[in-house]
Amino acid sequence: MKKIIGIFVAVGFLVFVLPSCSFTLNGSSTVGLKTIYVGYFDNNAPFVVSNLSQNFTEALKARIRSTTSLSIVQTQQADAVLTGTITGYSIAPVSIQATTGNAPPIAGASALTITVEVKYVNNVDKKLSYEQSFSEPGNFTGDLTGSKQDNLITTLNLALTEDIFNKAFASW
Repeated sequence: MKKIIGIFVAVGFLVFVLPSCSFTLNGSSTVGLKTIYVGYFDNNAPFVVSNLSQNFTEALKARIRSTTSLSIVQTQQADAVLTGTITGYSIAPVSIQATTGNAPPIAGASALTITVEVKYVNNVDKKLSYEQSFSEPGNFTGDLTGSKQDNLITTLNLALTEDIFNKAFASW
């Protein structure tokens, strides 16, 4: 009998208390913000990929459009301003593959790392502003050309824009 009463109490709790609770999964906060300016991220890395600046800037804008109700404007007189530059695009070996004979070892896998310097100014709440460098590595094997390079850059852009967005709007 005590078990049945316990079950009724638990079900009652779930039915009456939990529906009044709510939470959001993205955790983004744009309180007080209506507009944002996203500047063009020039590629100042020593190694320049021709479309990296355009693709990164558009990926950042798409992330903001898809997750917030902020209007992206063309003037820096916005409630928030996101600007920056791409400062690094480098490829380095991450594992060495053994060879036979007197042949030198070769890279078994390599990592492409993209680094972006970001300045975020929140004109509504200045203490939320920041200036920070973000960096994302992505491993690959073989040569990095064509669609393989494009796919890896797209993946790294998504990760970078997620980090930048979280820092600006989720305080992560």
